[in-house]
Amino acid sequence: MNAYRAVAITVSNRAAAGVYADRSGPVLAAALAEAGCAVVGPWVVPDGPPVAEALRRALAEGYDVAVTTGGTGLNPHDATPEMTRPLLAYEIPGIPEALRAAGRDKGVPTATLSRGLAGVAESDGHRMLVVNLPGSSGGVRDGMAVLGPILRHAVDQVRGGDHPRSEGGS
Repeated sequence: MNAYRAVAITVSNRAAAGVYADRSGPVLAAALAEAGCAVVGPWVVPDGPPVAEALRRALAEGYDVAVTTGGTGLNPHDATPEMTRPLLAYEIPGIPEALRAAGRDKGVPTATLSRGLAGVAESDGHRMLVVNLPGSSGGVRDGMAVLGPILRHAVDQVRGGDHPRSEGGS
């Protein structure tokens, strides 16, 4: 079976401006590859409308998955959820709930402050899973520990696949 096509998108005003190197994007790209995806990126964009532009580009180019890192906090410049939500045909609340809970349970109480979203964007019959992760390398590692094991099934479902059946199940 072919690998799913994924794009890693880093949202950082300072990394996009060259003030410092992107640290979380390469971690995200490696984790997506480890999850079995053919990965491009990270694309590094400043917060705000460029996030929506990158997600629209990923959808137009036919990616199966777009995962962002950054812009999900409480800082007045953090706008990734606001740029993501209008592009979603529907949200998948269980993914960000699980991401926040896993961080909290790992002893990172500030994980509950992430406003990241997950959902499905759709255009011209193509559907793409979108997930917002926090902007730190640790947040990306913790987030991908949650997302990685469910990623293949989630993309299969987004594509219209059936749930796997267990013997004796309903």
